[in-house]
Amino acid sequence: MKALQGIKIVDLSRALSGPFCTMILADLGADVIKVEPGPSGDMSRSWGPFDRGESTYYLSCNRNKRGMCVDFRHPQGLDTIHRLIDDADVVIENFKPGTIDSMGLGYAALNARNPRLIMGSINAFGADGPLSNWPGFDQIAQGYSGMMSLTGFADGDPTRTGTAIGDLTSGMWLAMAVLAALLERERSGLGQHVSTSLLASLVGLLSVHGQRYLSLGDVPQRTGNAHSVIAPYGVFQTKDGPLNLAPITPAMWVRLCILLDLPALPDDPRFFSNEARVANRAELKEVLESRLTSRSKSEWTERFIAAGLPAGPINTLDEVFDDQQVLHCQLVEILDHPTLGELRQVVTPVFSGSNGETPSLTASKRPPPGLGQHTVEVLREAGFDAALIDVLLAAKAVHQAADATQVAPTEQTAGATQ
Repeated sequence: MKALQGIKIVDLSRALSGPFCTMILADLGADVIKVEPGPSGDMSRSWGPFDRGESTYYLSCNRNKRGMCVDFRHPQGLDTIHRLIDDADVVIENFKPGTIDSMGLGYAALNARNPRLIMGSINAFGADGPLSNWPGFDQIAQGYSGMMSLTGFADGDPTRTGTAIGDLTSGMWLAMAVLAALLERERSGLGQHVSTSLLASLVGLLSVHGQRYLSLGDVPQRTGNAHSVIAPYGVFQTKDGPLNLAPITPAMWVRLCILLDLPALPDDPRFFSNEARVANRAELKEVLESRLTSRSKSEWTERFIAAGLPAGPINTLDEVFDDQQVLHCQLVEILDHPTLGELRQVVTPVFSGSNGETPSLTASKRPPPGLGQHTVEVLREAGFDAALIDVLLAAKAVHQAADATQVAPTEQTAGATQ
């Protein structure tokens, strides 16, 4: 299924949040034209680790796009971008607030030329307000949003999540907003400007923790690998390592006690209710682990699952990508990259039909583009004649790679971006 087939998106974004958004839309069928600033391209091309010269960071969020390289500072380069956007459906950017307007590419200017255009923007802390000028880096936003205050052990430091969750979720939120704006345009015939920020995206994920504070004035504390409001729920040690265990209902709690040969535990006043178990979480963990350390994590996982108790191992990534369920669900796809050959990538995980055996909603056909790989091709499609393309190339307003292998990473320290 190619739900967005026929939708043209001009992607002016860099690094992760914007490119992740446009990769989702590209995976759903949109024609995404990634416009990178010349001469060095997206700053993520210089971020390691590298696979034979290719940045794995860049590879992770740019498949299914065509690539152009344009000098944003050259008047003819900016004019070229304007012309590309004139017949686009969507433009995505994640510059600092005010930057896009200073280039003459703000929503008001673009809307005057193309009223059906949808602009999607991601910034760090909001388009205006006292922090709107702060640089947009994921970990800064994780700390500011309160997310880090919830992550880590009570006696340790606040901890960032293992992935750039602010960048990734802001890309996901913006992709949803763009889809909604495209649907609304079907009714109204008009585009609109949709946006989010790293801060808003992370606050939007606070969920029950945010509601605890808003309803009760309760400031949640870090609880490590234990659930903040349910016990037992978390990581427990076995004979050969840790596993996750989550018997979240009263019936599951009783079954767990029977399985561990602790039949009196449900009547113990310390553990009689969920609230009591949360209050006495450390003692409960010690009692449970006195039994759990008698068997291996694989043995216990089999026993728990057979008894209808949610449990599972804590996998490393090598275990994840060799796992039979991950393989069965086809969560990795293979693309043919011009220099790397077979390129394995994590899919956009949305599926059609009513069960996990049905095909993915997405279908990749392009590896992440080389720097300037499709510049001339895109310009021709946009109506630029051969003479004008030659002028732009000669003036270095645009760059066309000599072949698909010209993707050399370069050092770049541009302005703050997501």
